[in-house]
Amino acid sequence: MTTPVSIKTISEFHALRGLPKPRHPLISVINLDEVETKFEKGMESLVLDFYSISVKRGMNHRYRYGQQDYDFQEGVMFFMAPRQVLRIETAEEIPKLSGWMLMIHPDFLWNTPLATTIKKYEFFGLHEALLLSEAEELKFQHIIENIRQEYHSNIDQFSQHIIISQIETLLNYSDRFYRRQFITRNKANHQVLEQLEKLLDDYFNDDELISKGLPAVQYISDQLHISPTYLRSLLKMLTGQNTQQLIHQKVIDKAMEKLSTTDLTVSEIAYGLGFEHSQSFNKFFKKKTQVTPMEFKQRFHGS
Repeated sequence: MTTPVSIKTISEFHALRGLPKPRHPLISVINLDEVETKFEKGMESLVLDFYSISVKRGMNHRYRYGQQDYDFQEGVMFFMAPRQVLRIETAEEIPKLSGWMLMIHPDFLWNTPLATTIKKYEFFGLHEALLLSEAEELKFQHIIENIRQEYHSNIDQFSQHIIISQIETLLNYSDRFYRRQFITRNKANHQVLEQLEKLLDDYFNDDELISKGLPAVQYISDQLHISPTYLRSLLKMLTGQNTQQLIHQKVIDKAMEKLSTTDLTVSEIAYGLGFEHSQSFNKFFKKKTQVTPMEFKQRFHGS
């Protein structure tokens, strides 16, 4: 695995890609047609200390971000938050870059509302690209041109506010289109839900559940090869519940099944479901069902 190269400033990124120094040290808009870097065959890993938003097309690259692979033969929008690892695998042919890239250092947002609200946009942690229609891509292009024009004009006391307002508009449209993508990718999303159901069934039917304990959200996400943030958003859209809630519901379903159909004691059931202490199981069960495990069991087995 290639050791990631740490890029701490936007100026360092410009130098890496053979670009002139940025006009502003904390923000830059790059036309990818102007990138002259010759990409050699192999893997490149980068860790950027700033936000990156880009649309890239016609590239003979494969990007690996989190657990997902992406190609950029079509218009795809791609978001990275600071300190996330991006791995780029380049084929033998030298690619012709196309598209744009907006880089924003967190210091540019300092003391503005966006410094806080930008962290609420889930797509920066989704590891999931945004597929764009032509109309959507054109809308983003207009916003980027507005930022570019302001970026290349004389910087004054209004510049930061104007640029940040354009960035906020770009992020709000991105949020809208991400929600749309959850709907239009209905088949793929339901396949994830089916995989999750099977994963949980297999997990709770495993004889080693006693030693493994309850599954963690990160474990589930890793097994499904998607980020915890994306999985949570997807499940909320499909089921109205987040990942943790679905895990808990599976525990309750298994507990009810065992309480109603077996002669196992409450302690044995608790232990078999990965609880170290039956008291923890009793508290968990009552919180979810408003009755204790023993009260539930007695409905089927009597006193």
